Amino acid sequence: RSHTGVRGLMMLTKNTANAMGVVDREDPRESIYGGAKYLSIVLERLPKRIQGEDRLNMALAAYNQGLGHVEDARVLTERMGGNPSKWEDVRKYMPLLAKQQYYSQAKHGYMRGWEPVGFVDNVRNYHKIIAWHQQQQEFRLATTNTGNRLSANTREVSDTKTGSAAQDALSRISVL
Repeated sequence: RSHTGVRGLMMLTKNTANAMGVVDREDPRESIYGGAKYLSIVLERLPKRIQGEDRLNMALAAYNQGLGHVEDARVLTERMGGNPSKWEDVRKYMPLLAKQQYYSQAKHGYMRGWEPVGFVDNVRNYHKIIAWHQQQQEFRLATTNTGNRLSANTREVSDTKTGSAAQDALSRISVL
């Protein structure tokens, strides 16, 4: 259990869960539905000038700390000379909102600004790992079908023990 009161797989607050129609935050199906619905709403509420990966990263930060805190970080970023529509700039200044000299001037006050930066990094890294595993699984499936020429070549290359780059790549893949 979190000290902030969030619960479930998607770490929803009670208020967010209620707003998303989630009755049991600890039910994985309900939690995922509620979290996905909330992320979709957050994405829609961000300014349209924030595009692409920056938009997704800021939406993830807002999912973690709230849109108001992300807006405070964007205002601070602009004040410090950065681009408030670029995540790489906003992420540099967001942690400053944990310092009194900065949060005292912010509309939404104090935030644990390092947390959304770490959260975004973690989510993006998990996504990369899942995508990589999926790609490896698809490769394994494509190369293990009987009669598949690549599958036959793979066995042949592996059996020759030539030490080639192909063998090295195949051995790394087969370990997975």
